Amino acid sequence: MQRTIKTFLVEDVQKFKDQLLVWSQQFETLLWLDSNNYKQQYTSFDAALAVEEFTSIKTDHLNAFEKLKEYQSITKDYIFGYLSYDVKNDVEQLSSNNFDGLDFADMYFFQPQKLFFIKRNTIEFHYLRMVDDEIEIDFEEIKKTKKFKSQNNGSNIKIKLRIHKDEYYSKVTKVLEHIKRGDIYEANFCQEFYAENSSIDPIKVYQDLNEISKPPFATFFKNDHQYLLSASPERYIRKEGSKIISQPIKGTAKRLRSKIDDSKIASDLARDIKERSENVMIVDLVRNDLSKSAIKGSVKVEELCKVYSFKQVHQMISTVVSELKDDIHPFQVLKDTFPMGSMTGAPKVSAMKIIENLEETKRGLYSGTVGYFTPEGDFDFNVVIRSILYNSEKKYISYSVGGAITAKSIPEKEYEECLLKAKAMKFVLQNSK
Repeated sequence: MQRTIKTFLVEDVQKFKDQLLVWSQQFETLLWLDSNNYKQQYTSFDAALAVEEFTSIKTDHLNAFEKLKEYQSITKDYIFGYLSYDVKNDVEQLSSNNFDGLDFADMYFFQPQKLFFIKRNTIEFHYLRMVDDEIEIDFEEIKKTKKFKSQNNGSNIKIKLRIHKDEYYSKVTKVLEHIKRGDIYEANFCQEFYAENSSIDPIKVYQDLNEISKPPFATFFKNDHQYLLSASPERYIRKEGSKIISQPIKGTAKRLRSKIDDSKIASDLARDIKERSENVMIVDLVRNDLSKSAIKGSVKVEELCKVYSFKQVHQMISTVVSELKDDIHPFQVLKDTFPMGSMTGAPKVSAMKIIENLEETKRGLYSGTVGYFTPEGDFDFNVVIRSILYNSEKKYISYSVGGAITAKSIPEKEYEECLLKAKAMKFVLQNSK
């Protein structure tokens, strides 16, 4: 698909980013990806915005990967969208029967009419030929766009727990029993926090969440009345030519105000035996998943258990890479690795069956992935965590958090870690005015 590309320079990039995101709210469908200028080895842009469907695909999990493969091969263009966690049911003989208050489709991708890439102080407009006469008009409109003003009166949002503390302890104990029996050796068990009959200004909540977190894989997604407001720090998988990159996160510690104390807690995390064992288990799982499509001997761990610091938390991140076989279609990599090991456990299928039985909520888009494909077939996807999901039609707000349960896990400490991960979402929901 032919696109007209025009480049503009702007002096104040952050101001333009804010204006661009506010301007985009006029469209029924949009996807915003923001690295928050986070310094990372693998990246193509600082931020990207895709708006207005030209074509799209929305479907349940049945044959989802084949449908997506066909859609991408037909468009031969940029496509943006998501795979929900429940697309796992296309990969394995699994099901998802828990409560769902959000009603997101299992999979959705769209070919945008208008596409923007921000690279330092350069803004690239990639418009389909049918709308390329609007580039200069839109550029001027974006520059005139004023700061977002919330229409919400700041009504108090009452957040409820789907699983209460004692029940959480009981369910984690059941996971530990599975581990002791040898059914699994790690499981990512998640719980939902939610609010009913509540309304928010999605753009304001996202801006507040992004401001206090500044993660490298932030996302704002809107499709009619459904929204994702994500402050994700985690990459699921990226393809650059024949190179595949996966960066699982396992291991979390809170940030402290004192620089000395903060440095110490980061150092303690790096040496924590339990946290390192969690991370290494998932690294082994990722290595195994990547090996299915990789040239023999090409799967390597570039970084193991390196601690990175974000505004809210310290995270332990590993980087696993591989080289794709010539005769393997890139979509096979996604199918081989989905869902991401950091959100399932190991062995993967056994862990998914156990957590499906113990969790109370259908994960849906939470712990799924959002990202894009290039016309050449490269791709980059995040992990949907540290995120707020919102259905404005149903007035239902949801955010979920989870943690890796291993033989060394203590239910009380796992619960505390969940509350730490949930802190930013709870704060912005109860304080955005």
